[in-house]
Amino acid sequence: MSKLSAILQVDNPALDRAIGLYRDIASDHMRALSSTGVAFAPCDEVRAGRRELLEQLRRVGARVRNGGASVALGPLSRGCVACTGSCTSRSYALTNNCHRDCWFCFNPNQEKFAYYCEHPFPWRRQLDLLAQEDAHPACVALTGGEPLLMPDEACAFFARASELFPDAHLRLYTSGDLLDEALLVRLREAGLDEVRFSAKQDDPPHLVEKVFANMALAKRVVPTVMVEMPVIPGTEKQMQGLLQRFEEVGIDGVNLLEFTYAMWNWEVYESLGLALKNPPYPVFYDYVYAGSLAVQGSEELCLRLMLWAHDRGLGLAMHYCSLENKHRAQIRNLTEPYARINKCYAFDYDDFFLKTALAFGPDRAPVRSVLKARGCTELLEDDESDATSFHPRWLSVAAKAKGAAGRPVQLCVSYNVVVEGDGAPVFRELKVERVSDAPSVRLDDVTSRDDEAAGTLQSF
Repeated sequence: MSKLSAILQVDNPALDRAIGLYRDIASDHMRALSSTGVAFAPCDEVRAGRRELLEQLRRVGARVRNGGASVALGPLSRGCVACTGSCTSRSYALTNNCHRDCWFCFNPNQEKFAYYCEHPFPWRRQLDLLAQEDAHPACVALTGGEPLLMPDEACAFFARASELFPDAHLRLYTSGDLLDEALLVRLREAGLDEVRFSAKQDDPPHLVEKVFANMALAKRVVPTVMVEMPVIPGTEKQMQGLLQRFEEVGIDGVNLLEFTYAMWNWEVYESLGLALKNPPYPVFYDYVYAGSLAVQGSEELCLRLMLWAHDRGLGLAMHYCSLENKHRAQIRNLTEPYARINKCYAFDYDDFFLKTALAFGPDRAPVRSVLKARGCTELLEDDESDATSFHPRWLSVAAKAKGAAGRPVQLCVSYNVVVEGDGAPVFRELKVERVSDAPSVRLDDVTSRDDEAAGTLQSF
């Protein structure tokens, strides 16, 4: 908040209560996380360095997607385009077992992890249930664990998915060292469209070379070959070398993932001098993605690597996928079906929360008067919270209202999801923020429009 804004503001206990409630929830959550022994970086709500990197990427033609949670240089995979779509991309597993032992793996953080190490996932039943839904997926993925520990089952999975969803884009996530040409051919014949290799910065040289050899094999058999890997702070030179090797192999694209901590094995993170992003989320909520908490500095390194690759003329399509981008997929699936549930709420196409604009306390009457004079008749009055809600499209009009002694009114935005309550959908408010501190509410789907214009890897 600017000094001028602070001077012009008058006491508004109702507004202070609304904002303070969610600040207290966030503070309690941070204290609970810190009590587990993890270390957070100093709080940085502005993140000016990130903003400057995003601007540099914009200037070289990158698409900043989903409100900055995703950045693309070149075409994306169909899977990445669909990821934050409304239930258009679905992922399944055969097993949680893996022959690797990556210290940052977040699979152990998943529900029933141990059970699905001992028992296979019921993927056949899961695909059959998916086929009974009204809308079929644009993409179906097989992940793990390591799916190729069960090669026959992996082939059977893609054959069944191809049968049930003939128009879907089918992709495989794998470490890559269990592949050979015969298996690649079987997978392709079963319907596989894309393979994503999970390259690791700290793999021993012989394993790195084996995976690179299998990438080259995959390029001859599978239409789209990608690498998807977390980016660990402090590995910039290693990552630059890997990107150069990917270019030489001729893979189609690289997904750079924000590095995360999944609430186990903190000792290794601590030994590397890593800390966690603070605040960990723009909006605190019960996120289900097992990656859990983002590591400070990973996002900035991902963006610098994209600029480095562009400056050196690498032909790789590149995508930065943040932890927040994965959370937004969950939020979109919760909220988009209810985008028009109430005329005072808007579906925000940047972060996918349902938003309503708010005036509190002494600002309610002047805002109400200005809005009605300009034709806004859809208002929600909450006398208990001393608040008036209206659609965010009217914010610029409401801002013209004058409060006591001609001072500007203080407007807020409320962030909401929809949950089932007593058999009917109800709003669950997650945050109230001053308009001056909040990003603009995006009312048009600019990300989908830009993605369509750019095409996908599969169309080139």
